[in-house]
Amino acid sequence: MTAQSVSVPHSGQGTLRALWLTALTMALVIAQALSAQARPDSFADLADKVSAAVVNITTSTVIAQGTGPSPIVPEGSPFEDFFREFRDRSGPGDRPRRTSALGSGFVISEDGFVVTNNHVIESADEIIVEFFSGKELPAEVIGTDPKTDIALLKVKTDTALPFVSFGDSDTARVGDWVVAMGNPLGQGFSVSAGIVSARNRALSGTYDDYIQTDAAINRGNSGGPLFNMDAQVIGVNTAILSPNGGSIGIGFSMASNVVTRVVDQLKQYGETRRGWLGVRIQDVTDDVAEAMELDEVRGALITDVPEGPAAEAGMKAGDVILSFDGKAVEDTRSLVRQVGNTEVGKTVRVMVFRQGKTQNLKVTLGRREVAEGAVPVAQPGGEADEPPSTEMLGLTLSPLDDELRGQLELDDDATGLVVTDVDNLSDAFEKGVRAGDLITEAGQQKVTSITDLEDRIADSREAGRTSILLLVRRAGEPRFVALPVDSEE
Repeated sequence: MTAQSVSVPHSGQGTLRALWLTALTMALVIAQALSAQARPDSFADLADKVSAAVVNITTSTVIAQGTGPSPIVPEGSPFEDFFREFRDRSGPGDRPRRTSALGSGFVISEDGFVVTNNHVIESADEIIVEFFSGKELPAEVIGTDPKTDIALLKVKTDTALPFVSFGDSDTARVGDWVVAMGNPLGQGFSVSAGIVSARNRALSGTYDDYIQTDAAINRGNSGGPLFNMDAQVIGVNTAILSPNGGSIGIGFSMASNVVTRVVDQLKQYGETRRGWLGVRIQDVTDDVAEAMELDEVRGALITDVPEGPAAEAGMKAGDVILSFDGKAVEDTRSLVRQVGNTEVGKTVRVMVFRQGKTQNLKVTLGRREVAEGAVPVAQPGGEADEPPSTEMLGLTLSPLDDELRGQLELDDDATGLVVTDVDNLSDAFEKGVRAGDLITEAGQQKVTSITDLEDRIADSREAGRTSILLLVRRAGEPRFVALPVDSEE
């Protein structure tokens, strides 16, 4: 058989093109319809799925009656007898009484582990967990972490309990739907819906990583879960921003990726075990970066190295930590979280910027909980004869002598220059330098005399820098301040 070629007439090609365009249009319409369906018509199915794992928490605490304020009645007042009779009817003033508080929580395992906020159960003598069914069980505290305001409880149960799972909070995007559940204002189980309003909010804690939401959160919601649309817990409702104590659409939930690490440690150890580097740090600012000739405004600037892992590894004040355990360090907050999330006792590689060059150091981390409260090691150094007070950089400076050491309650071996006055119109005043501060370094070199500081300023000008980095100590607390040198004649 002879093969024959088949050709499509021009009109047939037009028909195929039209069919293809129609199919494409229908596909786009279907895609838009599916996208529109991403917004749920109801949250009822989600609520039904997870409500059995959300609990109300009631705590009670015994306090002395006499700890409250008493009315002040002037002697001889006509009300004196009335208040005396009232006190007599009330019984002894120091008779203890029991107070109650309410909160929320959620079950994370069938054997009865419950997560809530630390402030919900703090100082409680008795904790009762009430389930959606109305069943009540006493709970014991397994462990707490005030730094993230998380507590882990345990109830004893003979039957498997409904529970919920944590999701990955890092995947939550601003604008995603979320649902908050809990016991607002003691009204019992309640559901509210909203969106993720913002990410990575920091309130006051070192390890804060809050999801901000406009889902209604009120008093009593504390400790309750924040769910995504996959019925996963991506946050623990912790705080609200409100002028009147009620919800105004600004609520904060501790991100689940923070909570899971804390819960795992509380479950294993009954306490948290965070890594500790052993440095005091501050953020790198534009002027600090310029003074140190850093290419980027990032990293964590070391202001002090007390005795600990960092000191043993050779870290020094003035180093800028650029990476920790292979991860870039953007600022002090990111470093604190990276170190805290690292296993105690692990040896990590830390890259620092020092005197214009980078170098890698190996540090074996300690444990923060053990190290908290450590006193920085005083800086050694000698003492030299000095000229009278000198004005420079908007500061009036005096050499440190025994009299000034006594006035400032400094160690006998402390060295540096004492700020005795600050020009109110100077950059130094704007950056917080005050009388009584002690300058111990300039240009990342020790200064023990006025001449030392003058030499460091001259070196900075000669190198073409417009500012100089000073290490300033106040009540033992160090920080770096960059001051302009181009205004000095």
